[in-house]
Amino acid sequence: MAKSALFGVMHLGIAFSVSFALTGSVAIAGAITLVEPVVNTVAHYFFDRWWARRPQADRTALVPEPAA
Repeated sequence: MAKSALFGVMHLGIAFSVSFALTGSVAIAGAITLVEPVVNTVAHYFFDRWWARRPQADRTALVPEPAA
């Protein structure tokens, strides 16, 4: 859990730094830093729903065969 929390903090720091470097605005960088994870979370929810509805045969094609 600590690793995940630290990664989240790192992600927000990188998002803010990149956004600030591109815009030069603390307000815009802060907004991007807060909005981007929310949009990603919603997108992930719908992606998971879509993924779960795919036929099982499609998913097994993505799993590599075990080495002999």
